[in-house]
Amino acid sequence: MTTTGTATGRRTSRRRTELAEFLRSRRERITPHEVGMPPGQRRRTPGLRREEVAQLAGVGVTWYTWLEQGRPINASTQVLDAVARTLRLDGAEREHLYRLAEVPEAEPPDEARQLPEDMQTILDELLPLPAAVCNARSDVLAWNAAFTAIFPCLETFPPCERNTMWITFTTPSCCNPVGNMAEEMPMHVAVFRYRYSRHMNEPGWKELVQRLQAANPEFARLWAEHEVALPGPRVKVFRHPVVEEIRTRTTNLDITGSAGARLVVYTPTDDESRERISWLLAHPELAAPSHRH
Repeated sequence: MTTTGTATGRRTSRRRTELAEFLRSRRERITPHEVGMPPGQRRRTPGLRREEVAQLAGVGVTWYTWLEQGRPINASTQVLDAVARTLRLDGAEREHLYRLAEVPEAEPPDEARQLPEDMQTILDELLPLPAAVCNARSDVLAWNAAFTAIFPCLETFPPCERNTMWITFTTPSCCNPVGNMAEEMPMHVAVFRYRYSRHMNEPGWKELVQRLQAANPEFARLWAEHEVALPGPRVKVFRHPVVEEIRTRTTNLDITGSAGARLVVYTPTDDESRERISWLLAHPELAAPSHRH
């Protein structure tokens, strides 16, 4: 075996050991009473027995035993979901289980879609700075009034299409809110590919890439170049039919407790851009309609 193969084998062995210990610890913290099972007598296990977890999850006892022993067995997302529900795993624990089992998540857990209770208040308090919360896939999860002032087409898209990649690459140039498309598109794709590398086996990510490739030949060309770039501050120019150009610099802040979510703040780079944002906030009735196709 090569040195690389040996190192990979050690990592796999450590991951299986961690998986076994993690499952055992989660199983032992749940009492039979909590899941409606009789306590029984002469119980040596502080929590549920392996066979009880298997029964509640609807999987084979032998299969679950092997999983908890860290043996090299195949696990589907459906079966791991059943185990996660039985063991009452929260979002972080569920993600941890998938990583240890080396199985990509089919969909992010509900907790990953939920934002901190005060997130909208924070967004609103940032006014007049435009700000939005996006996940790793660039779905827009929340925003303030200044953001829709400079990005007015957002609210005209159905929730399933409120994605900055999708909006940027599918809105016709006549109505596209991004003013520096020539500079922005290659970098946008390169950063997206950097994030994609961590999610490439997840159906939602693959579907978005396929839809973008079909919808925009330029995206397909840039995607085929395999350029990769780290996320970081960027100058983004927005174009509005009433006030014209608004120049901003982006700042991304990770949101603790919301997997992959980040707060994106757009700071005007000059006084004129700042004044134009304030004017739009004072005249919301002049928000530009988006051309859909």
